[in-house]
Amino acid sequence: MSVSYRNMQAFVCVAESATFAEAAEKLFLTQPALSSAIKKMEEQLGGQLFSRTTRRVQLTPEGETLLPQAKRLLHDWDDAIDGVQHLFAMSQGRLVVAAMPSFAESKLPPILMRFHQDYPNIRLRILDVIMEETIDAVRSGRAELGFCFEPEVMDNLEFVPLFTDNFVAVMQADHPLGTHKRIRWEDLVSKPFIALNKGSSVRQWTEETASQFGSLQIVAETGQYGSVGQLIAQGLGISVVPSLCLEQMLRKGLVCREIENNPLVKRVGVIRASRGVTSKASQTLWQQVCEKSVIKSGA
Repeated sequence: MSVSYRNMQAFVCVAESATFAEAAEKLFLTQPALSSAIKKMEEQLGGQLFSRTTRRVQLTPEGETLLPQAKRLLHDWDDAIDGVQHLFAMSQGRLVVAAMPSFAESKLPPILMRFHQDYPNIRLRILDVIMEETIDAVRSGRAELGFCFEPEVMDNLEFVPLFTDNFVAVMQADHPLGTHKRIRWEDLVSKPFIALNKGSSVRQWTEETASQFGSLQIVAETGQYGSVGQLIAQGLGISVVPSLCLEQMLRKGLVCREIENNPLVKRVGVIRASRGVTSKASQTLWQQVCEKSVIKSGA
């Protein structure tokens, strides 16, 4: 049988008092109740902790050994309870969020700014990683929330769509296709193309869509849309990117054009693990994103 917190507290109070009467007064207990608590603790431990006289109470050698450990245990217990209360009150804590780079650069900052304004003592950590790693981070518990395209496999995941993203064509400002308001896939597949690396979902979606109109003429592959934009700016080719990347591409001096009758349309949203316990902070951010509609569109 384990010793209770109250009995441990009673032991420390008696040890730091001259008499049982003095300790009972500090603890707001009757002296018989205090004596009963100490006796029960001694029975649980298997021996006397105090040497009692008519004038004062003294610790036995065993009690002397226990006292510093008991004080440390009470301190650690109080600290632990205090910490959890702060977490529930959102007055301290940490929240890890994963997001694919296109979302992290465009939509995530205002989301986190709003959350920070409401809960300034929650320290935020952002994992700025590709879609596949965002999903893996949430599944593995390294992040509590993730922002990405809708996963194709929903095992142990909950997904709430926030908006629909229409992929657009990107090219240099003086590219011949840049004069068109809308571009056909037939034209895209006939030009040098810069793609994301093989194995990514976006690469798979792009190739599947393009295959309806021909074969992509891939001249370069990279893992990030920032690098895609740099290669396009150097005149290496054109590409197709999510509308999430629109501002990023425009800042590089590139032009983005709608694709005519474009079937490459994907939902973007927030994910979390469907099983397991989540923190109060992650639950709050989830509610802010899903219920208060902080994002209106993917454009």
